[in-house]
Amino acid sequence: MPRTPEQIQQEIDAARESLGATLDELAFRTNPQRLADQGKAKVQEFLQSPPGIAIVSVVGLTVTFVVTRKIVRRVRHTDRRRKVDVTYRRVR
Repeated sequence: MPRTPEQIQQEIDAARESLGATLDELAFRTNPQRLADQGKAKVQEFLQSPPGIAIVSVVGLTVTFVVTRKIVRRVRHTDRRRKVDVTYRRVR
């Protein structure tokens, strides 16, 4: 049974509407601002959970340890230089 021009037009309109809905859905899913907000919410949720708090604590302690160690080494290195300079001046 052949299709009438009206049936063909209805199929075209239905396909066009379906494609429009698909494009709207894709635009919504890939909206950069929405994705950023969603990612931010997930990160905040994780950081407020017990594993997130533990990770932040470990990172904070590690950074504190590394910075303190660098400062102590720099102070010790400076003190050694001063002792060598003083000893060298006495010998001359």
